[in-house]
Amino acid sequence: MDNDKYIRTIQELEKVGSKWWPKEVKEEAEKMSVLQYLLDTQDKFISLLNLADRTDLEQIFSLVEAAKFGWHLFLKHLMILSDIGSEQLQRFNASFSELFADNMLVYEIDGSEYSYSFTCLPVKGSPSNKKLQIDSLQGLHAPCKNANLCKDLVVLLLFGAYSVNAGTRAVLEKCKLGFLLGKKSKITVYVKQNYIRVSRIVGGKMANDLGNAAQLYAVRYLSEKLGKEYRVVSNGTIPGVQLDDDKEATFDIVVDRIAAEGRFKPYVGIEVSFQETSNSTVERKGREARARFQSTINRRSYVAYIIDGAGNFSRTSAANDMCMNSHCNVGYTEKEFQLLIEFIKEKLG
Repeated sequence: MDNDKYIRTIQELEKVGSKWWPKEVKEEAEKMSVLQYLLDTQDKFISLLNLADRTDLEQIFSLVEAAKFGWHLFLKHLMILSDIGSEQLQRFNASFSELFADNMLVYEIDGSEYSYSFTCLPVKGSPSNKKLQIDSLQGLHAPCKNANLCKDLVVLLLFGAYSVNAGTRAVLEKCKLGFLLGKKSKITVYVKQNYIRVSRIVGGKMANDLGNAAQLYAVRYLSEKLGKEYRVVSNGTIPGVQLDDDKEATFDIVVDRIAAEGRFKPYVGIEVSFQETSNSTVERKGREARARFQSTINRRSYVAYIIDGAGNFSRTSAANDMCMNSHCNVGYTEKEFQLLIEFIKEKLG
């Protein structure tokens, strides 16, 4: 065991860090801004579903267009509710001729049969997020360039699960929201319940908060690389760990080994500090570092920091307080994350 490799000064971290926001964090922030926009437009989306007639596609089309609710935005809402991503849409597109004879969806609702002839699907290439303008806030705000393609996909997501073809029904089993159209109480409850997970992802913070995005990306990375033996929690706590004011200490990330048991089961509490510019967050984390470290030691657990960004490297006093009061500190790069994973496995087993 070589503890020295886990504990570095801020000057040493500056040599291995990225200093400026990595591409992955910017992409994470963009995803969050899209999710926040969906939450902001949720009530209008619900009102459209409430007014829609599930037996009349033309009425649905007219309703969305009259409301000036972009087809790409309507589609994005349906994708979130159906838990269907662009990869699944691309698979539907690749298997289109097998799913839809004569490029037509024939489906049954309320005991009656209806049909819809696709006008754009299948498309050459794939219906990617970029092509559909649903991968960025800028795209969702812009006029929809592929309205007919979005309409095709909206119909597919609403009514695919009600196809008269059993094989198509099985493949499109998630595409079932059409049955709820016009059922006001059920629609509202269904949408609100499904958007709870979106609210949790955004976490009530500003959608363009890159610091929050840095934390979420780190959570996702650690969860994926550590595997199912470990639990990775965002904004978690370690039992018994408090700050000076006797308030329970919250860590940006808490990791534990699921199979471990006992009163003094070890945890790793991780704080993420990525600051491009110098601000009060660096100072606050620096001030809390000693109390956080001491309380965690008393609980027989561990503290780690992910420290990066020019703002941290310019406020060396506060950043060094974090480094000195930790068992492991790493920069915000994949190579550094691997060192953190090595530390976690070594300490938690």
